[in-house]
Amino acid sequence: MWSDAYRSLMEADEATGLGADDLERLATAAYMLGHEVEHIAALERAHQAYLDAGEPTRAARCAFWLTIGLLLRGQLGPASGWLGRGERLVGSIDGDCVERGYLLMPHVLMHQFQGDRPAALAAATAAGEIAERFAEADLFALAGVERGRSLLLLGSIGDGLRMLDEAMVGAARGELSPIVTGLVYCNVIDGCQSVYELRRAQEWTAALTQWCEEQRDMVAFTGRCLVHRAEILQLHGAWDDALREAERAGTRPGRAGGQAHYRRGEVHRLHGDLSRAEEAYRDASRGGTEPQPGLALLRRDQGDTDAAAATIRRAIAEAVEPIDRIRLLPAGVEIMLAADALASATELCEELERLAPAFASTLLDALVGHARGAVDLAAGDARGALTALRTASRAWQELGAPYEGARVRVLLGRACRELGDADSATLELEAARETFAALAATPDVSRVDALLGRADDSHGLTPRELEVLRLVAAGETNKVIAAKLVLSERTVDRHVSNIFAKLGASSRTAATAYAYRHGLV
Repeated sequence: MWSDAYRSLMEADEATGLGADDLERLATAAYMLGHEVEHIAALERAHQAYLDAGEPTRAARCAFWLTIGLLLRGQLGPASGWLGRGERLVGSIDGDCVERGYLLMPHVLMHQFQGDRPAALAAATAAGEIAERFAEADLFALAGVERGRSLLLLGSIGDGLRMLDEAMVGAARGELSPIVTGLVYCNVIDGCQSVYELRRAQEWTAALTQWCEEQRDMVAFTGRCLVHRAEILQLHGAWDDALREAERAGTRPGRAGGQAHYRRGEVHRLHGDLSRAEEAYRDASRGGTEPQPGLALLRRDQGDTDAAAATIRRAIAEAVEPIDRIRLLPAGVEIMLAADALASATELCEELERLAPAFASTLLDALVGHARGAVDLAAGDARGALTALRTASRAWQELGAPYEGARVRVLLGRACRELGDADSATLELEAARETFAALAATPDVSRVDALLGRADDSHGLTPRELEVLRLVAAGETNKVIAAKLVLSERTVDRHVSNIFAKLGASSRTAATAYAYRHGLV
């Protein structure tokens, strides 16, 4: 247990003081428990102890880990200082040493941050060659991951994925030190997800989960592990489990917090809990995670298509890398169609079709088919839409993505109806509604009910939401409603957002009109 090791080392340090080797062990235990300040302090002491003992290479290794730790915390100045110190130490040593390879790795990260992919690849390749020469498993894995990620960003998807797989083998076989193992797991999974290689991401996430569970008191890496799990659970329709994992991830230290909040926002939005979704997206932004395309889709769901279109246009314009643009384009198509901007939707769909083939991904096949089918249907080409939508439906089924598959079935139902096939349209829509109901995707249930022409005066509103709606229709403010129903104003805000989503209303006036039209007041 890491906590036992940390406690024992701390007690020994207080009693007699630790030597350099044990200070490194203390630094590792502190890192794994999420004690970042203590991790840095122990490494600094180990560095000095190695200098005092006349071991410059070991001191340089500590300088490397200090550089990495400070970079991960965003402390660029101190990180640069420690990198310079490590390089000076290595430069004073006669002959070759593996530490030269380690000290190339911060340069790899800096090149990547600056967008210089060829330079990052060259530095990672040089580090890997040094690792092979010294049979250094940790460095070989770290260099392999960065070579793989650089290749992915340069468009060499197959070579990049093979490099990531090779690095992951060392982690999965227990050949690497604990911190390197965690870094490899998380960065490989990030790389796979960035190019929509879902199967690999799922396989390695399962391995990462097992590794984390074997170390119950470990804090480092568990946040990112939980976020990866939440993404996969959401895709497979286990929304409550995904929300629980995202909430757990949000409590962990490190960079995963913003990503966890974004994932919470996605689940809340799909459930129709729009106020909680907005809060989660704002938390994601505060945590350093871009809340797009989720926030733009939320604005669409709230009925503010102008704001949604402006937001998604801005996000797409700022995205430079094809990988980043692909992440936004499907939502852009949806939002432009909702805004009756068919020409813009068509343009975004065509860009998605141009970019996607380079990644050879089933997930992207599904997204492309979905987008093309929606655009063709909006353009009046129901027969062409069917072809694209059937492709998307098969891909979502293969991926085990029930919600996305149901959304495609809604479009299939609309296309069949356009072609005069009422029976097939009803079958598709009813199947989609059943899936939405099982997922508690309330807004989607309401939209399908409208397409099926089903009378549903409450439109899925709960008894409490009906109470709130009646008071809204009476002209009461949220503050007054909160006082009358003995609720917090924040809770009333959430109820009003949910009412708007379920009724497809964009304002209190529209919700009031619906209430009077359906005899709810």
